[in-house]
Amino acid sequence: MFKKEVYISRRARLHEIIKSGLALFVGNVDSPMNYPANQYHFRQDSDFLYYFGLDLPGFAGLMDFDTGKDWIFGKDVDIDDIIWMGPQPTVKELALGCGVVSTAPFTKLESVIGDALSKKRKVHFLPPYRGENKMTLGALLRENPCQMKTLASVDLIKAIISMRSIKEQVEIAEIEKAVAVAYEMHTTAMKMCKPGVKEQEIFGAIEGIALAHGGGTSFPIILSVNGQTLHNHNHDNILKKGRMMVTDAGAESNMHYSSDITRTTPVGGKFNRKQKEIYEIVLKANTESIKTAKPGISNRDLHLNACSIIASSLKELGLMKGDTAEAVEKGAHALFMPHGLGHMMGLDVHDMEGLGENYVGYSDEVKRSEQFGLTFLRFALPYKPGHVFTVEPGIYFIPELISKWESEGKFREFINYKKLADWMEIGGIRIEDDVLITEKGHKLLGKPIPKTVADIEALCS
Repeated sequence: MFKKEVYISRRARLHEIIKSGLALFVGNVDSPMNYPANQYHFRQDSDFLYYFGLDLPGFAGLMDFDTGKDWIFGKDVDIDDIIWMGPQPTVKELALGCGVVSTAPFTKLESVIGDALSKKRKVHFLPPYRGENKMTLGALLRENPCQMKTLASVDLIKAIISMRSIKEQVEIAEIEKAVAVAYEMHTTAMKMCKPGVKEQEIFGAIEGIALAHGGGTSFPIILSVNGQTLHNHNHDNILKKGRMMVTDAGAESNMHYSSDITRTTPVGGKFNRKQKEIYEIVLKANTESIKTAKPGISNRDLHLNACSIIASSLKELGLMKGDTAEAVEKGAHALFMPHGLGHMMGLDVHDMEGLGENYVGYSDEVKRSEQFGLTFLRFALPYKPGHVFTVEPGIYFIPELISKWESEGKFREFINYKKLADWMEIGGIRIEDDVLITEKGHKLLGKPIPKTVADIEALCS
């Protein structure tokens, strides 16, 4: 946990934003894998962590905006628990650690919420993403558990997003710890990227690093020579010379702050001509986007600029043609880069996505595009100091998408379909870094992980 003053300050700020009613934060519980006593690794709900900091299952937090009082509800351990878990702090002791003085048994929460409902008081809550919490909220609020997402408080969602979007210095320090772990993960993957090695071996090695140095991975590792599949979690392939290995992986710090880095490595550690030509385009889109990032620039503008770099460079290789600006405006480039430039990061690797991506990345004034590719941009708003983002352009040769567009005669004025067959062996290339927006510009977080052609080849050798 951070010092209790961090949580006291955060809750005080939320009290200032929302003037009446109650805010109910239900923490996560243990979830079994295949029978009750065999449980998945516990991960606390990020919003509960943000305001209360207790990284243990079976707790709830309550904030009363009318009285200014905060509560922790939980269950003290008994002798049966102690036999298996050892002595544990009391609920009161844990609550004091985050600056909450009022506590009650978890079973008391039902009557407290029931009393609020009987008095027609507003009970704010967030959209649940786990079945257990849907059931708990449904029981407490006397509503259909399946309606919990649609009944969630928009006021609370927007208030939390306004706070969590701007990272405090203690949060930035935690993200940098997570990037430091990612450095070791990625440099290890690069060194192991040799012909004859099974992807699973590399996957296992770098996941072990995340577990050894922090809270584990921040998301399931993407590691594959079939990088044209954007979220490829299959690790069955044997590495062969002439292929490129995409490794998209990050770690959580012990405080659960995330890193998210992608590097693409030629199998055997040496780029051939075609690999180098495509790689240098993606690298330029990455580095130029980072250089441009600063307050006031929107992530949408940065995304479109990266797309222009990719389209114009592919035109120089003869893979695209026609007017570059028009091609990007109409979305022809999305054949090669069908995703957005990046996303917010923090306690969640796609920060606050559980609260609703359109609330996080869009507004009443800035609406999500329906154009293929651009619609996958998770954040389109202007940057503010304290924002932490990934910058992750890529180029992909997706056989099924290319075949579909070509059969439909789509964007023939911009895409040279006849030449694409010679480049399919590339698969996919993506380069991703984590960037903080500062008062005057930006800061690349963590120790720089090799990404130039020369640096990757030197490391792999």
